[in-house]
Amino acid sequence: MIDQLLKLFEQSGYGGIAALMFLENVFPPIPSELIMSMAGYEAAQGKLNLPLVIVAGSAGSMFGALFWFYIGKCIGADRLKAWAGRHGRWLAINPRDIDNVDQWFERHSGKSVFFARMVPAIRTLISVPAGIFAMPMHWFLIYTSLGTLLWTGLLATAGYVLESNYQMVRSYIDPASKVIMGLIIAVYIYRVATWRAA
Repeated sequence: MIDQLLKLFEQSGYGGIAALMFLENVFPPIPSELIMSMAGYEAAQGKLNLPLVIVAGSAGSMFGALFWFYIGKCIGADRLKAWAGRHGRWLAINPRDIDNVDQWFERHSGKSVFFARMVPAIRTLISVPAGIFAMPMHWFLIYTSLGTLLWTGLLATAGYVLESNYQMVRSYIDPASKVIMGLIIAVYIYRVATWRAA
């Protein structure tokens, strides 16, 4: 896989980085830690420009975030409430929960989007509630851009500095991703098991 990615970077350059980061956000085939750290490594070898690597990765990631934002927007809070009324146990929420989340998200949406964009496993998911609860597009773009630039910049710079040891980036981030995903699954199972209608 690594050889194929390196070949793709050599053939497609920044467009390949952007495309992979878009796919990583829409349906994660390859983690961003590997994509961006490898791109940083290529920049360290003089084959790519580090600032352009960060811009390309951030652009692809942003388009992926917008994809999920519009999915959330199409669902909307009213439709989600209707679903929760019919299938609340399996959604692990009831209509009252949605109202509470809506109020909370209205107050903390900017911070939530900004910090979530730098957290493995939930960096993509945060775009869905932002769309569902109608976060203003300009604020979504601002906070998503800032969080994304920091995340892709950190990964690409780490790959640039570590050079041939760029895979160390993934070895540090992977365990955190698994822990976060495990917690999300555990909370979901607990909510399903203890769910009660409002």
